[in-house]
Amino acid sequence: MNEAANQPYRLPPRLFNARCTACWMMLAIALLVAASFWTLDLQWRAFFSTEAARSMGRFIGEFFPPDLSPAFLAKVALATAETLAMSALGTVLAAMLGLALALPAARMHEGDRAWARAPTRLLLNALRSIPELVWAALLLISAGLGPFAGTLALACHTTGVLGRLFAEAIENAPPGPAFALRAQGIGPGRVFAYATLPQVLPQLASYTLYRWENNIRAAAVLGVVGAGGLGQLLAFHMGLFHMGKTCTVLGAMLLLVALVDVLSYAARRAMTR
Repeated sequence: MNEAANQPYRLPPRLFNARCTACWMMLAIALLVAASFWTLDLQWRAFFSTEAARSMGRFIGEFFPPDLSPAFLAKVALATAETLAMSALGTVLAAMLGLALALPAARMHEGDRAWARAPTRLLLNALRSIPELVWAALLLISAGLGPFAGTLALACHTTGVLGRLFAEAIENAPPGPAFALRAQGIGPGRVFAYATLPQVLPQLASYTLYRWENNIRAAAVLGVVGAGGLGQLLAFHMGLFHMGKTCTVLGAMLLLVALVDVLSYAARRAMTR
């Protein structure tokens, strides 16, 4: 205790140090944000003007009352189920393909040459760099209008995202159990199945559930290009200025997203117990 009292008092470090790499990075980000505000023509005065507020109020007022007729609600329910099915099937396909591509895209251990790592990661980058809307527009040519093209579009984009996340999770798994099995002469397939996969499986499931939440929103938008579901219904009625019907479709989108968020949250909580 006396030794601690005799130690010289140290002042806290300065907020900015020329040798601090993080400080320079934060300064560069701040300059980039400032340059973005300066180069973009942001009409804040017009956005917060009284005329803009009146126009928005008049536009929102046209949405009410929503169309709650039984015939239209049945059509919305069918489109909601279609959107949910698109997102679920697209996510499941992406999880399977992402795991298949994550294996060659990951370095299993330090001595692993991983010859296919670079080309596989390049493929994953290409898959996720193309947005879902572009994938849907391309696949509509071959798959035609409807939910099939939307499902494939979600699967293609999400495969790139999940494949990269899965590969990172596999590479960052604790190496001890896998090393113990390899020391016993166990093959790489059984090493992955019995040592690596059990450790990363909760993380892979969490990534998949998170992407399912995102795909619900994406599936609701894909219908704008004719890929079925709520998005197609929304584009049709909004284009015809059927604002009451548009309000009903938007409400169904909000309820669907909220339901999936609750289910995904409950599933993640159950996995972490």
